Amino acid sequence: MPNKLIIVESPTKANTITKFLGKEYEVDSSFGHVRDLPKSELGVDVENDFEPKYVIPTKARKQVNKLRKEAEKAEEIILATDEDREGEAIAFHLVEALKLKDKLQEGKIKRIAFHEITKEAIEKALKNPREIDMNLVDAQQARRVLDRLVGYKLSPLLWKKVARGLSAGRVQSVALRLIAEREAEIKAFKPEEYFTITAEIEAQTEKEEKAKAVFLLSKINKKNIEPPGIINKEEAEEAEKSLKEKTDCQITKVLAREVKKTPLPPFITSTLQQEAVKRLGFSSKKTMMLAQRLYEKGLITYMRTDSVNIAKEALAAVKKILEDKYGSAYAVEAPRKFSGKSKLAQEAHEAIRPTKPEVTSEDIEVEKDVKRLYDLIWRRFVASQMPKAVFKTITAEAEAGEKKKYTLKTSGSTLVFDGFLKVWPSKFKENEVPPFKENTEGKILSAALENHFTQPPARFNEASLIKTMEENGIGRPSTYASIISVIQARNYVIKNEQRRFEPTEIGGVVNNLLTEHFPKIVDIGFTADVEEELDEVALGVSKWREVISKFYGPFAKRLEEKYLELDKKEIMPEEKTNEKCEKCGKPMIIKIGRFGKFLACSGFPECKNTKTLEGGIGGFKKFESQKTGIICPKCKEGELVSKRVSKGRARGKIFWGCSRYPECDHAVWEKPGEEKKEKTG
Repeated sequence: MPNKLIIVESPTKANTITKFLGKEYEVDSSFGHVRDLPKSELGVDVENDFEPKYVIPTKARKQVNKLRKEAEKAEEIILATDEDREGEAIAFHLVEALKLKDKLQEGKIKRIAFHEITKEAIEKALKNPREIDMNLVDAQQARRVLDRLVGYKLSPLLWKKVARGLSAGRVQSVALRLIAEREAEIKAFKPEEYFTITAEIEAQTEKEEKAKAVFLLSKINKKNIEPPGIINKEEAEEAEKSLKEKTDCQITKVLAREVKKTPLPPFITSTLQQEAVKRLGFSSKKTMMLAQRLYEKGLITYMRTDSVNIAKEALAAVKKILEDKYGSAYAVEAPRKFSGKSKLAQEAHEAIRPTKPEVTSEDIEVEKDVKRLYDLIWRRFVASQMPKAVFKTITAEAEAGEKKKYTLKTSGSTLVFDGFLKVWPSKFKENEVPPFKENTEGKILSAALENHFTQPPARFNEASLIKTMEENGIGRPSTYASIISVIQARNYVIKNEQRRFEPTEIGGVVNNLLTEHFPKIVDIGFTADVEEELDEVALGVSKWREVISKFYGPFAKRLEEKYLELDKKEIMPEEKTNEKCEKCGKPMIIKIGRFGKFLACSGFPECKNTKTLEGGIGGFKKFESQKTGIICPKCKEGELVSKRVSKGRARGKIFWGCSRYPECDHAVWEKPGEEKKEKTG
């Protein structure tokens, strides 16, 4: 009979660990969190030093009762939840929910942690148990309480002053602000015309042969033409004319050199999400879900990390694989080490890598997308321990015009040794420039002037938004996916056809209100400071209740003032229409609700008649269906076209469905064709 009980978070993780252990162990799962703040109330006693009130959620009660019975029979209970704040908090709450305090004092409760689910890692962890790290628990608790205070205190204000059903989150509001401010930049952007001049030049090479190359005008009177190009049209036309008339020139400088490109570090959480968006078209939420499955199956190390460290054993294994697979030229002599920015090395000792580098994506039996993500992780890790790619670059300058007024420049690169690019292909356009001979005469064969217009900044996609949040210290590895998911679920932002974020009308209203009246909540610097304070709690430097108190006092005072000060009619002005209510005859007005603009009777609350506006669903920008040219795989007759969800929590989200609906109900979230097309870059 088993006399030792190991508790993990998920059944998959439990099944994987069971394979490595003897009969004396029983492994069961908690199915995630076993205690949380109640949904029906604030659950934080602000008058009693922010004491949280935890309850066992209804969905967790059956499993908690089962675990209690198993724990009563066990001589030893081992808590093997993930080694981060969230996992540490689950371990702490298991002790509370399963009523294990007495056993904890008797030394019958042990806490183990590991970064990969392999036989070696589990055995090592069992030999080195530790106590629950209350600093990590407190850091998680502080974040949970902070977010609850903001969400449950600020959301009712939005209900009263903006529209029912709205909610505000501490970190999500900052992400919304980034997207809204970028949209404002785009709308305010005024394109400026600029000019570039290129010339095809023929000159002698080192081998005394004639060769041609296209040069770009880079200087006028020895002064650099600053990006984006020549602003003055007359100056540009004069330069073009002069180069066409006086075609003699001189090659004045030729520089040939070798350039080496170093591989990137293995993945951390944020870079994995960014590359999965770019190369695989996966959302951050999908990426983390698939990575979780890989981790729980024992195929990769823990996927929530900001460390770029690599275990010695893994470095030795990957070197042997590279030598065997590609030859010694593709393996570095000494392991390449990377440094990261994380202060919390004890939270994540390793980067995301395959637990067994010799196992490739072809060797594992998993779903297609899981396999694709594993391949991405494998390639990034293996590439990190391969030699630099070597390029030969040639840069040449030519001078032309009266008194050598104009300087033209060309450059190009050719790949000499692919190195890490053999397994980590990147966008690279070979552009070979002839090895021109310095101080030789050349001839301008043609010159062309082109006009361009400056472009507005690009809207955020998931990759660029995560990168910006990380650079600004907004959120942490475990929160990026949920932040992005929440602002979409609340209908504050939508993804357009290019899979880039745009704020909705209601998202713009909420952002304007928070920015004007609660500037600290959406202040990037302040949010980053709070994250650092939470990190200090995790390190044991700060006390979590003091962090909450410092934030909550000013916040509560401002909230009270804004309840009295704000006028809904100023925030949400109503637009009059000529349309009459068909139910009571009073004029209909345009209002903005959670899902955008809609028509409502001015006789509210006596008359509650509402209607959607023509040309949009609940006020969304007018949506035009996009054809894909792909035949529906289900009915083989219709074509897959883009559509937009009109109801429910996913309202406004774009999906692809059969043009023969309702005869055929085939529909997918991923854009057809993109899920098969692996992007590089």
